[in-house]
Amino acid sequence: MFYVYVLQNPASGSIYIGYTKDLRQRMAQHKGSEHPGWQLKYYEAYASKADAQEREKRLKHHGSGVKALKQRLKQSLTNES
Repeated sequence: MFYVYVLQNPASGSIYIGYTKDLRQRMAQHKGSEHPGWQLKYYEAYASKADAQEREKRLKHHGSGVKALKQRLKQSLTNES
């Protein structure tokens, strides 16, 4: 499986979108370096690497995709739990 995921900085509310083959390993890497304290808020699983990469690309480079995702995750991105 391949994953597209969304992390959120609890202090600022900003989000990070990424892609990985191993979500657990990638989360451990984020906690250890790039985004300590950031929380996993959402992920999508894909059987195809190409599909996951395309989805990540669309979310990162097309504002309407991020806007729609934020609207869809409105409660998840505003609540602590």
